[in-house]
Amino acid sequence: MTLAIEPTSESKPSTNSAPDVKPDAILQIAFGFAGAKVLFSAVELELFTHLAQRPMNAESIVTRLGLNIRGVRDFLDALVAMNLLNRDERGDYSNSPVADAFLDARKPGYVGGMLSMCDARLYKFWDTLTDALRTGRPQNEIKQNKDPKELFDALYNDPAKLRQFCAAMTGLSLHTGRAIAKKFPCAEYKSFVDIGTAQGALPVEIAKAHPHLAAYGFDLPVVRPVFEEYVAKNHVADRTRFIDGDFFKDAALPKADVLVMGHILHDWDMPTKRMLLAKAYDALPRGGALIVYESLIDDARRTNVAGLLMSLNMLIETPGGFDYTGADCQQWMRDTGFRDTWVEQLTGADSMVVAIK
Repeated sequence: MTLAIEPTSESKPSTNSAPDVKPDAILQIAFGFAGAKVLFSAVELELFTHLAQRPMNAESIVTRLGLNIRGVRDFLDALVAMNLLNRDERGDYSNSPVADAFLDARKPGYVGGMLSMCDARLYKFWDTLTDALRTGRPQNEIKQNKDPKELFDALYNDPAKLRQFCAAMTGLSLHTGRAIAKKFPCAEYKSFVDIGTAQGALPVEIAKAHPHLAAYGFDLPVVRPVFEEYVAKNHVADRTRFIDGDFFKDAALPKADVLVMGHILHDWDMPTKRMLLAKAYDALPRGGALIVYESLIDDARRTNVAGLLMSLNMLIETPGGFDYTGADCQQWMRDTGFRDTWVEQLTGADSMVVAIK
């Protein structure tokens, strides 16, 4: 999940030389939930997908979406103020460029799956953040359990939740996958496996950009139909395959020149993180690469709000998961035996840590 708060001058530490400090930044943060919910409702109503077909005035939107006229103008104009909609002199609304690119469900850049999961699941769980801070326990479907694998059982054993979760992972990883395809030296390798692939957004994007690569997605068997449907929709089924597996139960990970773990390590406690890194090391050939990408916390732990909020999300979602800095991950990789490591920013809050065996 990507969570970001724009820095403002008022958010910096106050000094005696700034007597005109105002509470604006505090109030902006406090009401952040309202703006998020406006966006979530617009996605739920498929407003952006409808407006991608043609601009509409408020009355037409009320009719098309089955809304009550009260509040609709404020709702639409709030989206205008957020730069998600445009409104012309006649009062017709249309998508802004960013909404057209990423919030129209018919376009390949759609990130609404992640927003839908934020709305349906995470929004209510974050209401009990204080309880999580007091107890150190998850606040989601496994609130009463201690086994972190219970979360994925709860999600994967319900077909609707499985599809929602996999679509959310696509919204989270789609554009990161495109950045990896551009920034990682894929031409030097012949095969890669995405560990915990969900719908397969990452292998699809890399397969599109690098036709020479043999692309695989590795996940629990129940995910296979969701993966294969997504891969076929993106016309790379001839070069992108699914591998059934369980990285806890299986003795080894699939072998490939490159292994990718995207938003995987942060789900688990420290012993499990090290176990997964060791399995990756064992599966790679000499010269093979491991890519770990996350919303990494900056090394000074001062500026990447998204990484820190993601780590709090792991507090809410898991019994032992947490996010980490690039320097942390590099040290764990070196401890595992990897010889070369580097960190590279990808897109938005996401960065990758690369290790060479």
